[in-house]
Amino acid sequence: MKIICIGRNYTAHIDELKNVRPEEPVVFIKPDSSVLPKQQDFYIPEFSDNVHYEVEVLVKIKKVGKHISKEFAPTYYDEIGLGIDFTARDLQSKLKEKGLPWEKAKGFDGAAVIGEWLPKTDFKDINNLNFKLLKNDEIVQEGNTSFMLWKIDEIIAYVSTFFMLKKGDIIFTGTPAGVGKISPNDYLTGSLEDKELFTIKIK
Repeated sequence: MKIICIGRNYTAHIDELKNVRPEEPVVFIKPDSSVLPKQQDFYIPEFSDNVHYEVEVLVKIKKVGKHISKEFAPTYYDEIGLGIDFTARDLQSKLKEKGLPWEKAKGFDGAAVIGEWLPKTDFKDINNLNFKLLKNDEIVQEGNTSFMLWKIDEIIAYVSTFFMLKKGDIIFTGTPAGVGKISPNDYLTGSLEDKELFTIKIK
């Protein structure tokens, strides 16, 4: 199982981090060891003083595919979820300054929260899904998949040009504006169309 992540897929998030809008999807990979085990708290790693939450809509691939066309992309997934791409922002900034890969800032142990999965058939339109993240019962991020620069089916078509997709692979589709720092004793809750899909305690 591999975790394929899309960066800079919401304009407001691009602006808040003062990044340049990309001409094509920004793709990076998290190792399977980055998945936070179910029911486990997230421990802030000792190598970072500025870990950020980034809530994202997730897609689980259900069969093998390569060079998938956009029109056939919907046949490659049946489940939609929600998760967090934890990012060591201070470390990422240093790596970006040197033109180095982001893996140490994005792929460390526990950096990928994967919530519960819902059937795609639960939703009328996957390109119009509301989702949000609460920190200590206050909304810190709100998004809608209609604001993605590249929609889910376009992402699947694009990434399958470079990587063979396999059953169980998970795609993180990008985060909206509102990312921010976590601190010990914070409590994060993620909801998709008002269905709570994960809760995380920060240690």
